[in-house]
Amino acid sequence: MIKRTNIRFINTKTVAALFAAVFIFFGCKSNTPISVSFLDEYIIKDSLLFNDFIVGGLSGLNYANNKLYFVVDDAKNPRVLEANLILNNNKIKSIDFTKIITIQDSTNAFYKNNVLDLEDIFVDENTQEMVLISEGSINYKYVPSVFKTNLEGKFAQQFTVPKHFTNFNNIKHNGVFEGVSKSIDNKGFWVAMESPLKSDGEEPTFTKTTSPIRITYYSNSTNSAEKQYTYLLDSVTMPPKGNVNLNGVTAILQHKKDAFLILERGYQSGYGPYGNTIRLYEAIISKNTKNTLWLHDLKDERYQPLKKRLLLDFNTIKSQLTEGIIDNLEGISYGPTLENGNASLLLIADDNFQVYGKQLNQLILLEIK
Repeated sequence: MIKRTNIRFINTKTVAALFAAVFIFFGCKSNTPISVSFLDEYIIKDSLLFNDFIVGGLSGLNYANNKLYFVVDDAKNPRVLEANLILNNNKIKSIDFTKIITIQDSTNAFYKNNVLDLEDIFVDENTQEMVLISEGSINYKYVPSVFKTNLEGKFAQQFTVPKHFTNFNNIKHNGVFEGVSKSIDNKGFWVAMESPLKSDGEEPTFTKTTSPIRITYYSNSTNSAEKQYTYLLDSVTMPPKGNVNLNGVTAILQHKKDAFLILERGYQSGYGPYGNTIRLYEAIISKNTKNTLWLHDLKDERYQPLKKRLLLDFNTIKSQLTEGIIDNLEGISYGPTLENGNASLLLIADDNFQVYGKQLNQLILLEIK
């Protein structure tokens, strides 16, 4: 039996308002800003030997093929380390190195004509190739480079670098290509600088500066740079105590069509092992963000940079880290999916082979919420 009830008629304006409210609610929910939280730290053993090489200088990483690939910042012996990663209960249980991939070939013109000061890596799982970036050696007139190899380190292709990255009067030693990320649609990749071009802005200082770095998109279909966005660096955060006071971008990861995760690393001498300031930002492409690929001098141009939002200041988790130290984080990658279904992030510190004093091969595990 159908029970009769009183029926109220709702006018069309009320219905429209209800639909609008529902749309806004679910629209906002689907675009809820991400957050990150600390899960674990893993210290790779100091001076660990693997296949007669000391494990160190880990300046970039990528998790692909269910393996970790670390790029080693050693221009005399450029190489990639392959490792197995085991997580358990949202903790890093072990990292087991399995292979060294040398990026050298005396018969190849590219390898002979370039200084390969490798800074970052990603593995294209579709083609089973590695994309690598090198800072070159500006002091010795070797330009930065972008290239790819197969998984054995055999040269496959070099990408043309925009002219403003090859002008030795405008680029800075150890300040050019530092981070690379596969694009979210797998149609290309992004390359980020560490420091501003001389014609673009000033190096960050303790006082406010305008310090833009460029993030360049390369298309797989054209094998060339097609667009570029600008990101403004923070100022140096602590009063100077020594001669080195710097801040720059060390890693980038595209996580949405219009957004990146960007790692800023500041370092100041005079603070001992506590001289690093590390912050993770989300940087957003808006409709007003300007393509700066064709601009050669940002000091004299009007442009809209990426909008940035702080996700994590690593000072807030120092108490959970070894000796309260956040070290020289230079690489970022998605990691394995966590047991709760959330994505993980992995970050690696470059210990510079400890030539500047005691540093850590520090691997950080974060959760994206």
